[in-house]
Amino acid sequence: MMFFDVLRIELFKVFRRPRTFIAFGAIAMIILLIQFALKVNGNEFILFFTDSQTDTFEIPFAGILNGYFVCVAVLHIILVHVPLLVALIAGDMIAGEANSGTLRMLATKPVTRTELVLAKFAASAVYVILLLLWMALFALVGSLLLFGANDLVVFKETDLHIISHTDVVWRFVAAFFFAALALIMIAALSILLSVFAENSLGPIVATVCIVIIFTILQQLKVPVFEQTINPWSFTTHMLGWKGFFYVDKTADGITIPGSIENPIALVKSGLILIGYTAAFVGTAIGAYRKKDILS
Repeated sequence: MMFFDVLRIELFKVFRRPRTFIAFGAIAMIILLIQFALKVNGNEFILFFTDSQTDTFEIPFAGILNGYFVCVAVLHIILVHVPLLVALIAGDMIAGEANSGTLRMLATKPVTRTELVLAKFAASAVYVILLLLWMALFALVGSLLLFGANDLVVFKETDLHIISHTDVVWRFVAAFFFAALALIMIAALSILLSVFAENSLGPIVATVCIVIIFTILQQLKVPVFEQTINPWSFTTHMLGWKGFFYVDKTADGITIPGSIENPIALVKSGLILIGYTAAFVGTAIGAYRKKDILS
């Protein structure tokens, strides 16, 4: 049995489950609700994001409220919660087979354990990519249809970034690509935890708890955590997509088209996420190859 045959079977299993489509429906509903809120009561919603800047800048509500701004707002709200939706699928990849009693049967198929884990990981990655494409359809394309296009205004603490509408689309493509790296890493973590479980609930809950714990450590801003854990925590680098919307300026404060404020940090974050992914998948393969399959 070829690897791609196994991958096709795993994809069939993923998209046969009702829970797979719950994620797509939930994302569409949340985005539509955010867009409706902005359409009906946009000024107050903008103040929610710009409260710390109202004393520094005069907020041009009419110019800010466009499809690009709405998409960035949606990404800020949704991407924090998407790891749960990824864990719902990836955490079930191996533990679900053990729970249903089909894991032993899989071991008799003409496919190595390494290929099986890689196929399950690849199927999870395809799910993540399709989920993000679905999100892009509603968050970016939908917002542009509802609110139109204009220059993107991004607030960063006490600074203000204005990005030309001609310099925005590639940033969203890059941001979604970076988000895919982060969420595929979460899928790899869930699959690793799934190897050690006999039902899917454990890996799903464990993945979410790990993400919550490291997110809280990041938000506490405690010096000892800032110097030791946070620089290497994957939750820190999962937020790297925001860096594509922070730009360099001239001495006169004019935005430099095509620039990124800190490209080295983005590359570092991307490499760390890839490193975590490789480590999780490699460990999952090693553990599964040694696993005694009793179910």
